[in-house]
This record gives sequence, structure tokens and C-alpha cells, in this order.
Amino acid sequence: MGTRIRRPLALASVLAASAAFTVGGHATAQTWNNTATAAIPLIQATDLGALATNTPMRITVALKLPNAAAVQNLLKAQNTPGSPQYRTKLTPAQFNAQYAPSAASVGAVTQYLTTRGFTNIQVAPNNLFVTAQGPAALVQSAFNTKLERFSQRGKTIFVNTKPAQVPATLNGIVLSVLGLNNVAMQVHPKTVTPCDINVLTCVRLTYDPATYWKTYNVGSVPAASQTAIAVMAEGDVSSVVTDLRTFETANGLPAVPVSIVPVGAASTDTAGADEWDLDTQYTTGMAGNVKQLYIYDTTSLSDADITAEFNAWVTQDVAPVANASFGGCEFFSFLDGSMAADDQIFLQGAVQGQTMFASTGDSGSFCSVGTPNGVPAGVPFVEYPAASPYVVGVGGTTLLSTADGSYSGEIAWFAGGGGVSLFETAGAWQSGIVPTSSLGLRALPDVSMDADPNTGAIVYVAGASTVIGGTSLSSPLAAGVWARLQSASGNTLGHASPKLYAGYPATPGGAPSGITQPVDGFHDVLTGANGLYTALPNYDFTTGLGSFDVTAKNALMATAP
Repeated sequence: MGTRIRRPLALASVLAASAAFTVGGHATAQTWNNTATAAIPLIQATDLGALATNTPMRITVALKLPNAAAVQNLLKAQNTPGSPQYRTKLTPAQFNAQYAPSAASVGAVTQYLTTRGFTNIQVAPNNLFVTAQGPAALVQSAFNTKLERFSQRGKTIFVNTKPAQVPATLNGIVLSVLGLNNVAMQVHPKTVTPCDINVLTCVRLTYDPATYWKTYNVGSVPAASQTAIAVMAEGDVSSVVTDLRTFETANGLPAVPVSIVPVGAASTDTAGADEWDLDTQYTTGMAGNVKQLYIYDTTSLSDADITAEFNAWVTQDVAPVANASFGGCEFFSFLDGSMAADDQIFLQGAVQGQTMFASTGDSGSFCSVGTPNGVPAGVPFVEYPAASPYVVGVGGTTLLSTADGSYSGEIAWFAGGGGVSLFETAGAWQSGIVPTSSLGLRALPDVSMDADPNTGAIVYVAGASTVIGGTSLSSPLAAGVWARLQSASGNTLGHASPKLYAGYPATPGGAPSGITQPVDGFHDVLTGANGLYTALPNYDFTTGLGSFDVTAKNALMATAP
């Protein structure tokens, strides 16, 4: 008897299977339901035709939190003095037991993927995601979508040109489907260009950690030696630790313990190395020291890979502070379903006491549609993930100081991201403080720090020093400050956003000291603009609450209920 070889289904058979299923021996039309993954429209792009049907793909099915409102209420209770949950935190195990999708929901998704022929099916520890592998033809049929290739600004990409759908049996279970495009988010480091500044006189100052400590008034607030920090990265990060050690030696800093956490397949990409150098050096540098630095290293900056990275940080719950100095126009994250999926991750992190800091972008009150970093132009959207209500979005300033590093004031950096989200709702902590809070709209930034490359940071890249700015700098600076505040409070502060807004006045106050005024532990920036918005007393859409006066903010944290 000859050996029988099991051959893969022909494409025609796969497509036919998507159109009908059998009930009582009769073919019945499939009923499809939309997910949060919509069709992706592209501008300035040339259609290159359908994605090859045999293209190998890895998709991520995001499941809905069964009761997101209950988790949001818990977060509110954790930040309400007098509540039994005040200043408590959940562990990942407690979150799973109380709020995660059920085993039955996960089983329904995995059964569907298995039946359709997907392989290497894996479930995330918090049941929020199920990943699987299969060719493009199978992906298209299983989610009733269409995948198309395009050429855009010199790059070949693919996106789904039809919404991703699931059978009626999975309606209410599946939130979105990720991995249906390979469009990558952008990092925001901006190397200094002399006199690239939009003020009356050209300022050219550079900063190292010790100077930032003096300028932002760290004073006697201890280093963050009791707090771990995570940095979100991508590609080959082997040089990043070497550069970190060079940076530490040059600045007389302790060598922080480093763990690289691989997430997904390894990548040889080194295009973002200067970004990861900046992030690791100035989170830990501003913090002075950390208990542990975790570098979460994913395959690419596509939606599915970033989601996996964020979820690893939350489900492992080893670092209460994290930084992501990358982003993309919020409308793309909304359309491809990653906004809905990632918001659930950040919400879980928040009730576990974790905070992600993210840069708001370097296109001013716009998000880039091809404009380079540092140019306030594009379309009037904010960036994601900074726009998530459970992320601290960090904008940018031009930092001015005396020769010895003493604080002289700040101006809103003309390219610092800020504005109003059209897709995200505001956290309760913005109520009454942010001008748009009565409309329930999420506003950015939350806080700001130095970002102007002309007042940028000295960073070691490939062993040599250079000066880099952008909100890729301001975000790790803010994360480093928060790590200090956490350590000073014994890591009991929980999620940062409610604490940053608590006590901040809704109306102007404080005595202006030149171009800033002190407000609730912040330097409230009074001068400058970022396109559509102008710096104003108290909260504004250029610098948010302002930049940290670390000693003042720490004193307020210490006396809070």
C-alpha cells in the first residue's frame, strides 16, 4: 500500500469554506459581524495588488473585557481617599480571577481558529489575546477581509481594505483582529540642528543627568533604587546595553541591572538603536538609579508586535514604570483595532499600579502624514498610545537654564505634540481641569519636559556622544521622575495619572516667575505655541500641567491622604 501524502487545501477550497457552513447537511450562508478592526484607507499610496495568498502571517485576536466598567470603577476607587480600595493594587492573578475573559470565551476563539486551519495557537496569560499562524488566504477567509499591497513614501506595505469580521458565534467575544497590516509606528528622536528653534534668540544648551537633576530641582529626593523601569524597544538591542554602560561611566552613574525580555521573533533591525539608547539612558539617568531595567524587545513596531510587548509588560508586572517613545496618528490605531485592544492592556496595568509614559510626537498640534520630526504640520489628530486615557502623554518644552544648570524657565516647544483626541474619552482626573473635560474628550499632553533638540540631552550612540531631543527625550525624563517619586513613596503611589492631576487648580494661580509659574509641583509654562494651541496659565494643549519641580511634587505626594 502506498504512502498517502496529506496536501494543503487549495485556495479555492479555503475561500469556499468562508462563504458557507453546513447545518443538517445543507449549505447555509455565513453571518458575519464587524470587529473594531475597520478597513484601512491610505493616502498618497499606489495600489500594488492583492497580497500573495501564500504569505505567512501571524494574527492576534483580541478578546473583549467582559466588564470593563467594573475595572474602571476599581481604578477610581483605588484613587479615592476613604474608599476600601484606596491605594490598593491588583496582582495579575487577581485581575485574571476577577476581570479577564472566561475560559469559555477563549475556548470559542481557539476552536474557531483550529477549525479553520490555523496553527501555533497561543493564549496570553490574561486571556485578552489569542495568536495564531496561517497564510494570507486563510486569514482573509477566516475574517472575511481583503489584504492589499501598497507603495507609500518609498515603502511597500500591506493593509486590510475590508473590515475584519467574525462569525456570529464570536460576536461579543472578539474585540479586534491585529496583524492585518505591517504599518509601523514611528519613533521620535530628533538629532540637534544648530539654531533649529522658533524663539527670538538661538539657544544652544545641552544637558546630562546631573544638570537635569539641578534644573528640575531633584534636590534631596532619592534615586529610584527601589523601583524598576521598563523600556519598550524593537529589533536588535545588543548595542543598547553597551552604550548604556558607556553613558553610566561618563556620568558617574551606577551600572543598573539590565534584563532583555524578548517578545516574539528575534529581529536584526537596528534602525531604532538611537531611540532605545535615549530611552534607556534618560529613564535611568533621570531616575539616578533603578532597581532593575527591563528592555522589552519585540519584532517590529507593527500593531500586533507592539500589543504583544505591552501585554508582556502588564502580565509580568515586574516594573511599575514604563516608557514608549513611539506613536502614530490616532486615527490609524482606531481603525486597525489596536487602540481598543491596547486600552484594555493599559487599564489592567493601571489597576495593578503600573504607568506607561509615551511621547506625544514632534509635529506640534498635528500628527505626521510624511512631514519630518520637528515640523509642526500634518493633520489635526493626536498620537497613540499617548492618547490612551490610561497612559501619561508627555509633551515638549524648550528648557532654559543658567550656566550652572539653575532653572531659568521653559517655553512650549513649537513641535511638541498636543491637542484633543477625536476617539478617546478623558480619564476622570482631567475633569474640571482640562478645558475640554466637560465634553469628555481626552486632552494631551498630561505633562511635559525638555524636548527641544537645541536644549537636548547628551546621548551615547555606538559609543560616541551626540545630542538628541524630541518628545522621545521628554517621555523618558518624565518616566525617570515618576520612578523617583515612586521610590520615595515605597512604590505605593499606584497609577500616575490621578496623582498628577489631584490638587491641580482649575483656574489660574501662583505667582509668575518670568515665563513660568509654580502650580502644584509643576512649572506651569506660560509662553510658546505648537501650531493650533498657545501656552496659557494652568492646563493647556501645549505643555499640559507643565514640567516637574521634583522636590515640590515629592513634598505634595508625601502629604497627600
